[in-house]
Amino acid sequence: MHFTSDFTSDSSADFTPDSSADSSAGFTPGAAPDASPPAVTQRGFVLDGVPGVLWQPAGSSLRARPLVLLGHGGGQHKLGPGVVERAHRCVTRYGWAAVSLDAPGHGERERTAQDERFATEIGQLLAAGRPISAWVARHTAALAERAVPEWRAVLDALEEEADGELGPVGYWGLSLGSVIGIPLAAADSRIAAAVFGLTGHASQVEAARRVGVPVEFLIQWDDELVPREGALAVFGALGSAEKTLHANPGGHLAVPDFELDSSESFLLRRLGRKAGADG
Repeated sequence: MHFTSDFTSDSSADFTPDSSADSSAGFTPGAAPDASPPAVTQRGFVLDGVPGVLWQPAGSSLRARPLVLLGHGGGQHKLGPGVVERAHRCVTRYGWAAVSLDAPGHGERERTAQDERFATEIGQLLAAGRPISAWVARHTAALAERAVPEWRAVLDALEEEADGELGPVGYWGLSLGSVIGIPLAAADSRIAAAVFGLTGHASQVEAARRVGVPVEFLIQWDDELVPREGALAVFGALGSAEKTLHANPGGHLAVPDFELDSSESFLLRRLGRKAGADG
């Protein structure tokens, strides 16, 4: 793993999502439970051509430290305001580390001819007022096939960085983040708990059946991009003995802030808390 940048920010820094960000991707800012939360070190890296960012308490190691994988939504990237805000909360509130990657065709990644063609065709469908859910599902499934081995390679590298003693791993990702996260959780036993949602297509059912970890699953009842029946089918297919469905009215981008807080608490119960700097 080649780290390309490294800087430390004050834990009190204000991260306010901009108006272009996916509103489902940001936690509402709040005070950390500790009186003096740790400063946050942000380290950019590239692994096998895939750019990513790692956040951790300043002066800390990764050994035995819980780690949260943050999957961004479609059209977003690893340093989207919601991702950065959530990563800082992971570090300052709970002493976790967090990592995010640019999904294929997103952020700093080059867009393939297939990516460009998809963007053009989606624009044409929207202009014509035609449904796009099946089209989006096919394209994002192809992205997931590329992204899952990339995430697993990053986990391998971080485990080596932690001297083979990586702490419990959680996953948080909605929409495209779930399209990638479901097969990732099915394939990698290091993931101990996951937050999914805003997704649902028949192509995801087989992988969902192989997910055995605790899951919190979010649905927007009036989602204009994900058919309700598809989302319920994916939730029903999850092989997890412990899984919870959270459904709220509203469209794809209208996930209530309290649900995002709930998912943070869900991960805390499974990953535990870690002291900040530990050398």
